[in-house]
Amino acid sequence: MLHRSMLAALLLAAFTAHAAPGADLPGAADHPLIKRFAGSWLAGQRVADWDAAAVPAAPEYQKADKYKFKELVELEGKVTQTVYIAPRGKAALEVWRNYQQALNAAGFKPRFVCERDCSDLYFAWTRQLQPTKGFVWAKGDVDTPTGSRYSLTSALAHDDGRMLVGTLGKPGQQATVLLYTSLAANATTGLVATYVQVIEPKAMATGQVTVDPAALQAGLAAEGRVTLTGLFFDTGRTELKPESQAQLDAMAELLKSQPALKAWIVGHTDNVGGFEANEKLSLARAQAVVAALTAAPYKVDARRLTARGLASLAPVAGNGDEAGRAKNRRVELVAQ
Repeated sequence: MLHRSMLAALLLAAFTAHAAPGADLPGAADHPLIKRFAGSWLAGQRVADWDAAAVPAAPEYQKADKYKFKELVELEGKVTQTVYIAPRGKAALEVWRNYQQALNAAGFKPRFVCERDCSDLYFAWTRQLQPTKGFVWAKGDVDTPTGSRYSLTSALAHDDGRMLVGTLGKPGQQATVLLYTSLAANATTGLVATYVQVIEPKAMATGQVTVDPAALQAGLAAEGRVTLTGLFFDTGRTELKPESQAQLDAMAELLKSQPALKAWIVGHTDNVGGFEANEKLSLARAQAVVAALTAAPYKVDARRLTARGLASLAPVAGNGDEAGRAKNRRVELVAQ
């Protein structure tokens, strides 16, 4: 079964070469923070210079659906995903303990660790967050001593699986790490697979998109609303980030050119977390946009703008993966 990852392709740089069994993927390398288990080969790697990613906040699921986490940590920055296959004859626990000890020695701060009965955690992780979707896998197989073969796309398994999530690095420069080890495919291979995901804080390159007030007007004319893709907030926060200025400039110019236009500024979230909290977050973000437009230098008449928050009530995509959730986290301009 092909397990797929949570990451939407935004500013993606990924390795496209293939590796023969036992040989590292050409051009790929260990992440500087975490070296491989001795003798392992690097079977696949994906590197996004800047992207969105999510990891479980705790190994707990919604009561109505054990394959949906109660809470996720949603992050943005440089994202590196790497999969290794350890040499035959090594036990999954031996591989796990070596990674765990090395991380702890480097100052790793665990958010949670699962070492026993982690199958449900594995299924929640692979089904909700889909860790290897779009993954650049090596072209090859995981073989068994008897000659049977399994595709590398099925290397991560629930058999003898263990997971940890936490942070590593100096305050203000802490990377989030997710480590998962398991038998490679199943017990017949005699091999162990390790998945390492490192999400490093990094500012997104700005100034790559310009916002045209005419495009805003076209959206309003066509549908009565337009998504404001140039507004940016940190995860869980309500303060507009500085790179939102181009979008605010365009909105102010549109409102100035149409003095009779009155609008709703409507905040939306994905369905991660409690509804009441998301309702407050979506409203507060809409209010932050109204506050920015009615203050200097724009000074739009406050009577022309009304903030509303709809939480997850009006999705434009499914919330089953990060790509859909990213589309649902938005602010819209709606003509009254």
